[in-house]
Amino acid sequence: MGIPTAPMVTIAFKDLAKTNAANRGMPDERICFTPHPVWGKTDAQMYAYLEGNDPVTGKPLMKEVVDALTQPLTADEKKTGTVTPPIGPPVYVDTFDNLQQYYMDNGMTDFMPIILPTKEKVDAMLKGTSHAPDEPVGQLTPARGAFPPWSFNVRQVAINAVMAGARPEYFPIILALASSGQSALFSSTNSLVYAAVINGPIRDKLNMNYGIGAMGPFAQPNATIGRAWTLFSKNLCNGGLAGQTYMGSQGNVINYSNLVIPEDEKDSPWTPLHVQKGFKATDNVVSLFFGFGIQQGQGGWGLGIKPIPHYHEAMACNTIPFATIFGALVVCDPLVASGLVEQGFKTKEQLADWLQKNSTATVKNLRSSLFSRPPMGPAAAGLTDESVVPKWPRPDAFNFVVVGGETNPYHQIANMSYRMSVSIDKWA
Repeated sequence: MGIPTAPMVTIAFKDLAKTNAANRGMPDERICFTPHPVWGKTDAQMYAYLEGNDPVTGKPLMKEVVDALTQPLTADEKKTGTVTPPIGPPVYVDTFDNLQQYYMDNGMTDFMPIILPTKEKVDAMLKGTSHAPDEPVGQLTPARGAFPPWSFNVRQVAINAVMAGARPEYFPIILALASSGQSALFSSTNSLVYAAVINGPIRDKLNMNYGIGAMGPFAQPNATIGRAWTLFSKNLCNGGLAGQTYMGSQGNVINYSNLVIPEDEKDSPWTPLHVQKGFKATDNVVSLFFGFGIQQGQGGWGLGIKPIPHYHEAMACNTIPFATIFGALVVCDPLVASGLVEQGFKTKEQLADWLQKNSTATVKNLRSSLFSRPPMGPAAAGLTDESVVPKWPRPDAFNFVVVGGETNPYHQIANMSYRMSVSIDKWA
């Protein structure tokens, strides 16, 4: 753009920064590097970084910054251009074992065996939709603004659906996920994950499990739909390359197949999630959530030590450690949902309103938490560090899904925010 810049990056992201610049046509961008990490450092330690040397070049860091901003660009630095990712030949021919190894060695799998996407299997998968194989589906990137998005078509999604072990009748859900623009492998130093809540008659048509073990490895559609999301997030946007397009420090086991949650509309006393989001009850819809992960919650205080379970109080207690940059996706067993109705929460909206008011923290705790937002502006007037305030400013931070086999009055809560709802019927 002709504007002098001096991007500053910590040494831990050296390869990522240089690769990203090269992929955007700037292989000689003047990147200045600091030691790592910067989190948890005192002001004195941070000033020592600035007053020290660039750990890559060995030059004084601030002189390097000034030079980057003031010295004329060389001929090489002025070069621009873009990189087109290779797609390889249309067909590979080899033995079964060699092809399995080829896919694995080239980062196209989740490092578990795949179903080889032969032409016959891909053609069969394409029969699961009325859309043409070469029709564009959308774009994906591991992180918007950080990596250029890739475009892809129906056939390319079908290849990944075959690899995941999905059946053609699952394909409309997988296409809906692909069309959302949400990569299941998000590039962040936090090990973030996605969830997909599925509503509508398609749950029973596909025999999706929303009973006992619904979020476990106990049903083919649940497992393979989620796995397909991971695989096309690797292959259709270059995601999931540890150290390059994926930076989660510890990773997350949920990334293998994501959280796939078909809502138990039959046994729920409440309005289904997709109807809350503006769809008809007969519509087939997938709703996406994004955040840190999910944790087990108790049915009530002390697992029933009290004669009457206080489900809502337990939920408020379980959200105390949650980061407020994300909301709370509360997954209730039908026993819990029915119990909450008996306690007066006739709708999900009533429960969300109560939880928003009663999931609280002190202003001091919110201010000291890296991922929480203390009250700002007029809302902060008259508050002290010890003032107790709601952690989330609005009830819509809470969403509820009913699923489970009624063997125990449990709930689980995901520290995840609602992203969007996508029509599955559009891709049938």
